[in-house]
Formats: sequence, structure tokens, C-alpha cells
Amino acid sequence: MPVVDDARLDAAVDALDGRRVAFLTGAGVSTDSGIPDYRGDGAPRRTPMTIQQFLADPLARKRYWAGSHRGWTMFDAAQPNEGHRAIAAFEAAGRSTGVVTQNVDALHLKAGTRRLVELHGTVHRVVCLRCGQVYARTDLAQRLDALNPWLDDPASVVINPDGDAEVTDTARFTVPECERCGGILKPEVVFFGEFVPSGIFRLAAEVVGRAEALVVAGSSLAVNSGIRIVELARRAGKPIVIVNRGSTKGDSRATVKLEAGTTTTLAALASRLLPFGARPPKG
Repeated sequence: MPVVDDARLDAAVDALDGRRVAFLTGAGVSTDSGIPDYRGDGAPRRTPMTIQQFLADPLARKRYWAGSHRGWTMFDAAQPNEGHRAIAAFEAAGRSTGVVTQNVDALHLKAGTRRLVELHGTVHRVVCLRCGQVYARTDLAQRLDALNPWLDDPASVVINPDGDAEVTDTARFTVPECERCGGILKPEVVFFGEFVPSGIFRLAAEVVGRAEALVVAGSSLAVNSGIRIVELARRAGKPIVIVNRGSTKGDSRATVKLEAGTTTTLAALASRLLPFGARPPKG
């Protein structure tokens, strides 16, 4: 894993010192928790299902739910890493206005972050598209297991960053309906082809608006919603620190770009910028 050099880390510390920080995080923050990146080295080539396919084709919904169920089983077992804990420590120390995440894994919540905007939703809730009833994913998982006891061992599937996984023989998969109205159930995530709800983006903009600097961690900013967040900070003249392995669409906007892994770099920033008692515990 690339480790940032001292000069670049010093520059990032100078840019953030004395300022309240907003965080924008992507899949790269969760790779050290066992959840793969979309675009990192070794990421499998895949074509995610669009919302149009999901809504129009019952067989597509079977494929999606079979993979999503197995992927969620692994997501639910994942634990936050030192990078998640470092970000939570900024909030606990009063040095963060919140986190805007493109991830759907809820690891920031597990790490203790409370001011969190899940830009692309979460795999831990399910909503009925007809009546709006919301279900906890754990409850739906029990129904899916009971309806599909033949599914592959979850340890044998390949997980994707959005909680999906590759599962064979999905034609006989049984998809549960809404218990209230019989409608189509969908994880509370933003599919490809969907827009981030305007109310959610407004909350994200407020997190950045209250901050005096922005840290982008583990995102290539290839998705439009992410680069819009960066642009809000740039237009306001706020320092922008980007931590990512590989180039991002926001590199030209960055005050400091750290070409390094997020876990070690976020921990290093916390150790330099937070009082000793406020730093995250290791391990």
C-alpha cells in the first residue's frame, strides 16, 4: 500500500490545521475492511444493474436479489478499520462537521460517526416501491433464507462494493414481496440510472457548507455527485485535501493530493491534528 511522504503529509496538515473539516468518502475507505473497490487494482470488471432493468424485468430482480442477499451477508459482518475510526475521532473532538459517503456499507456508523449523509443510500434498509414501507435488512434476510435454502455458501461468492455478488442459478430464486401491499422491494440504495434525491444532496451540501475544509478519501470522484461536492468547496475557497491511490477527477481542484492508502493516511492526519486524548484507538 502506498504510504504518503512526510512533505505531502505536512502540506495536508498545514491546509487543515485549525479548521473544521467535512469528509467525503468512497469505496477506497472500506477496502481494508474487506470490501473491494470499484476501480482499484484487481477490481472485477462488472456491469451493475440499472434501475430500469430492475423495474422492468422480474428475472433481473431475481438475479439482483440473489446476488445482493449474499453480498449483504458479508457486508453485515464487515467491521470498520482505522480510517473509519480516525474520521469518527474528528467528529468526537469537535473538528468535523460530518461525513458525506458514497458507500452503502454503514461502516462509518459502526465506527461511531453520527453526522453522516449516505449519498447513495444503504444496503441495510429495504423499501417498498409501491407503499413506501421500510424494512430492516436483517428481517428481510431471514425471509430470503427461508425462501431460498438452496443458495450457495456465502463464503464461496465474490462480493462487490455495492453489496452485490455473483450467484449462479438464480432463475429459481424466490423474491419476497412487500408484506403490507405486495409491492416490489428494493434496497435503499441509488441504482445506476437513478439520481441522488435532492433532499439528500442538500444535506450533503450543508455538511460542506458548515466546514472550513474538505477531505476526500478513497474516491476517484468518477460519479457526478462526488465531484459536485468537491466543486461546492472549491467555489467557497476552502482547502481541499484528496487522499486516494490513483488519479481522481478532482485532482486539479485539490490544495493537496496525497497518493496513498486511506487507512494509514487518515490515522496519520488524526494523530497530527487531534489532541492526544481524542485520537482513535488502534486495533
